[in-house]
Amino acid sequence: MNENLFSLMAQAIIDGEAEDAAALAQQAIEQGIDPLDAINKGFILGVNHVGDEFSCGNAFLPELVMAGEAMKAAVEVLEPELNRRGTKREILGKVVLGTVEGDIHDIGKTLVGTMMSAAGFEVYDLGVDVPIMKMVEKAREVDADIVAVSALLTTTMVKQKDVIEALEDMGLTKVKVMVGGAPVTRSWMEEIGADGYSEDAIGAVAVAKSLMAGG
Repeated sequence: MNENLFSLMAQAIIDGEAEDAAALAQQAIEQGIDPLDAINKGFILGVNHVGDEFSCGNAFLPELVMAGEAMKAAVEVLEPELNRRGTKREILGKVVLGTVEGDIHDIGKTLVGTMMSAAGFEVYDLGVDVPIMKMVEKAREVDADIVAVSALLTTTMVKQKDVIEALEDMGLTKVKVMVGGAPVTRSWMEEIGADGYSEDAIGAVAVAKSLMAGG
């Protein structure tokens, strides 16, 4: 019986139907299904499917955004039940995320945050136009594993380097730094000494997992 519900959950994510995803999450709670099972056996399969399709070029950014929003809607419904039961999703790592100071591009960064949350990371999204020290202070406050810095302009991407230097100055040398954004490349990542780079949200999740595994 649950299998049918789980497949409907996955399909709601694939179709990018946030309202359906939230309703199915509510249904799972009413039927006494473990919310962790709803996430891991249902919704996350949809996220993975869309991610695979995106990687192959069969799905595009709008589908990815909609799938992310649907996943977010489902988790928001399930979260209180998870807390009530005292069960927590296994946290893969803590990520502080933001678009650098002077840059107000949001969609790519938000999508990375949504996909990382869906994958099991605890994400602290500071938004856009974030001062460097605010990112660094947040990383120290929450004992972050990763700081993910987005920049969509060639004029602001230099601040990604400033974040790395500020973390070092504060002695937060164990924190891994991921960079991303339209003008950012692998060679830029290497030049500034960042630990990871991805050109899209699905790739960012894989890079973050790899960094947590010591990759």
